[in-house]
Amino acid sequence: MLRTHTCGQLTSKNVGEKVTLCGWVERVRDMGQSQFIVLRDRYGKSQLVMPPDASEELRQVIGSLKQEFVISASGTVDLRPTGQANSNMSTGEIEINLSQVTILNECKTPPFLPSSPDVPSEEARLEFRFLDLRRETMQKAIILRGLMTKKIRDYFADNDFIDIETPILGRSTPEGARDYLVPSRVHPGQFYALPQSPQIYKQLMMIAGYDRYVQVARCFRDEDLRADRQPEFTQLDMEMSFVEEDDIMGIIDGLMKKLAKEILKIDLKLPLPRLSYDEAMRRFGHDAPDLRYGLEIIDCTDWARYVDFRVFRAAAEAGNFVRALNVKGASESFSRKRIDELTTFVQGDYGAKGLAWMRFDANGWGGPIAKNFNESQLAELTKIADVESGDVLLFIADGWDASCRALHGLRRRLGADLKLYDPNAMNFSWVVRFPMFARDEEENRWAAMHHPFTAPLTEDLPNLESAPGAVRAKAYDLVINGFEAGGGTIRIHDNETQQKVFGLLGMSPEEAEHRFGFLLQALRYGAPPHGGIALGIDRLVMLFAGLDNIRDCVTFPKTTRAQDLMTDAPNRVDEKQLKELGIAIRERQS
Repeated sequence: MLRTHTCGQLTSKNVGEKVTLCGWVERVRDMGQSQFIVLRDRYGKSQLVMPPDASEELRQVIGSLKQEFVISASGTVDLRPTGQANSNMSTGEIEINLSQVTILNECKTPPFLPSSPDVPSEEARLEFRFLDLRRETMQKAIILRGLMTKKIRDYFADNDFIDIETPILGRSTPEGARDYLVPSRVHPGQFYALPQSPQIYKQLMMIAGYDRYVQVARCFRDEDLRADRQPEFTQLDMEMSFVEEDDIMGIIDGLMKKLAKEILKIDLKLPLPRLSYDEAMRRFGHDAPDLRYGLEIIDCTDWARYVDFRVFRAAAEAGNFVRALNVKGASESFSRKRIDELTTFVQGDYGAKGLAWMRFDANGWGGPIAKNFNESQLAELTKIADVESGDVLLFIADGWDASCRALHGLRRRLGADLKLYDPNAMNFSWVVRFPMFARDEEENRWAAMHHPFTAPLTEDLPNLESAPGAVRAKAYDLVINGFEAGGGTIRIHDNETQQKVFGLLGMSPEEAEHRFGFLLQALRYGAPPHGGIALGIDRLVMLFAGLDNIRDCVTFPKTTRAQDLMTDAPNRVDEKQLKELGIAIRERQS
């Protein structure tokens, strides 16, 4: 080994030892007779000192050092002079009295310094990712990711799960996002697809008798990207046989308790709280609500049917909804300009028609719509919305989906702006009993809310053909701080029900056989009741690390245009490769 210790390892216990460290020069300070070097590796930092009696050769080498040079440094461990210890460094009690420095590699002037507190631009970070990964915040996130993955694997091994790999090259079964396709040279004109998830394979493993499967799986989806989404990602994939929803959620409850305790030093109370999908939408307007704070949606629709304000009454009479948020104690801080900003926000980002508002303070009710209500109506509203002096009511009058979108967005905005929660707090919950189907109006058919292999609730089975919109699924999502951290379902395990669901989704028996014939065949050969879940590893790390972008916990991520700026991928390939695959490039018609 070129080094005897790492840069974060030495303490006062090592005083007097001769050591050799290797790493990157973070900075050099010239103090006249002595020069100080801070050397960094992923374990920490150490201070190196050139002694006053250093040789001319050593002085020349140290004098030539620049930031981010890679060096080997040998010397003796000494205590720092009295009063000069640095409590911000794990090695802050000691310094290395240098006897030799060897430059292992120089560094040209970098576009940004990993040690700088200023965060570089997103483009620079992605183009020079190898430099960005040297930054302390990035190293902490990547190290945490490795630690979490190990703890996850250990947990499932302790619970008798079998770690099983499934294929990367498989069959294209277009459902949901677009597949990434891989052309076959051996079979010209035919393609593999990269897995969007190991969903079908893990179901086949249940049918094969491997009743506890787990995998840290790579998945690929050709879809529009956001801050918390990548075209390729890693998920914890788990499946169990002879189980119901409580069994799956119980296993994940245990995993979250372990991770929270060992990483965040938080003792979670189990079982984690559960909300039905209907309750989540009614109270928070979203199926992944942030429960770190209240600010729940108040339904004022019944009240609005009898008021004199035409906008509210017309909305209620038309079958739409009048719903509100009560922003406690905001009457003094919410200026007309602030209200206008929030109105523009819900209109521009969430397509709301507008934002009505009233305030209640020592002078009574105020605001542009307050004059439209009589005393009796305002008194009733006070009870419905639990209004106290200083409160501001923000109203959306629209359809159910539109009001949910706008009020959810407004709730998130206000939660952050008004600091209604501790940003370091963690809240874990489940949302359960999702609708089985959603209506695809463009194609005039039903679409699966989760995926087409989801089992309906037993009590809703009679409605499967007569009233699909009323059928609820054996589905459950893990929600952390307002993010969907994972989702799963109990699967359909009999061929007849699976065929019915395919039919409701607009698939003829022939098409279903063509797309999923291998699964349908397996279901005819003794499939056990089974179910599972997939958790996003990238998103879990993001949440546990307190980050707001999964690119900060992925080593080499893509941009929102699915590009790798460092390697310049995707890129053109040689004509020879295309000919071998039987592919010709044709310009896409606009």
